[in-house]
Amino acid sequence: MIKTPLPLLKIRGRELLPVIQGGMGVGISAHKLAGAVAKEGAVGTIASIDLRVHHPDLMERTHRAKDRKIIDDANYEALDREIKGAKEIADDNGLIAVNIMKAVDRHPEMVRQSCESGANAIIMGAGLPFDLPDMIKGYEDQVSLIPILSEERGVRAVLKRWMRKGVLPDAIVLEHPRYAGGHLGARDPKDVNDEKFDFNRILGEISKVFESLKIDPIPLLPAGGINSFDKIKELFSWGASGVQLGTPFAVTKEGDAHQNFKDVLLNAKPKDIVTFMSTAGLPARAVLTPWLEKYLAREEKVRARANPEKAKCAVWFECLTHCGLKDGNPNAGQFCIDTQLEQAVLGNVDKGLFFRGSEPLPFGDQSRSVAETLQYLLTGVMPEGIKL
Repeated sequence: MIKTPLPLLKIRGRELLPVIQGGMGVGISAHKLAGAVAKEGAVGTIASIDLRVHHPDLMERTHRAKDRKIIDDANYEALDREIKGAKEIADDNGLIAVNIMKAVDRHPEMVRQSCESGANAIIMGAGLPFDLPDMIKGYEDQVSLIPILSEERGVRAVLKRWMRKGVLPDAIVLEHPRYAGGHLGARDPKDVNDEKFDFNRILGEISKVFESLKIDPIPLLPAGGINSFDKIKELFSWGASGVQLGTPFAVTKEGDAHQNFKDVLLNAKPKDIVTFMSTAGLPARAVLTPWLEKYLAREEKVRARANPEKAKCAVWFECLTHCGLKDGNPNAGQFCIDTQLEQAVLGNVDKGLFFRGSEPLPFGDQSRSVAETLQYLLTGVMPEGIKL
């Protein structure tokens, strides 16, 4: 394990490097990346959505399938393979977590499959995970629970609901919508800069929540825009117990995505990173690639034409519980997010949706290993050959 001057993250008696690798779908964080992160002693995370994209036999099995159960069963099988593959790489080091979006309509089944396949933790965001403890019945002693939230009110609500069940989170990820990539924890793009999300503020507020509810402090891990040892040290001084990072790991050599995907993220300039409304009805942040540029140019028109009575799913099966395209909701995006994210992980620059955080990457436009990334973030020691 890397030697860091920072306190280690303690989850259920295990001492870990104080870093969670963020879950990134479709297929951006699968078994190779999660396993590599856990092998170093941190928390590696598999994103559960549509993992069949990494398995040619499952893609062949589901090609032209007309029965949704065939798609679902293939994705459960893919998730099982990815968890077991990550654990084999990790070799009993760190933790293997699965990130499952509350906004996906099959999230309870994904939680159960993750537990059955041996995941060490479930990380859930994209909605308040009030019922997550109920989904792991029978696995309470083996599986840690980590909600992703963005503000004090949500944390308080989840804690109160879970306390009625006799359960507390093992850690809480606090995602800042101003900096994070992918779906953001704000209701509207104009809200992402609200001061209520600022880390120094929310860390202090949640400490008071613990006191008011008379519970011991729970590890808090800020997420979004964290790209250096100095930033992490500052967050620890404000009360953090660790951090979650996504984009810096997505571009590592062990990242599961196609090299084209990594190159898009590595070479994106600040002006190329935009915030827009996703099909999930949440703001999202991504790189302005050809597909996204074309979509945004006609977004106003397609949203104006959205009609619940005429809406239909573009790929005939549902993935999000509430989807702007499927539901004909003009307040949400009008495209199939699964299709565009699948194109991204395969490296199709012209057709893919490339989620990315807003801040510069630790090594600029260079891709390095997971080990080097963790070494730099947790010690401040820059790898040889890097000049920024």
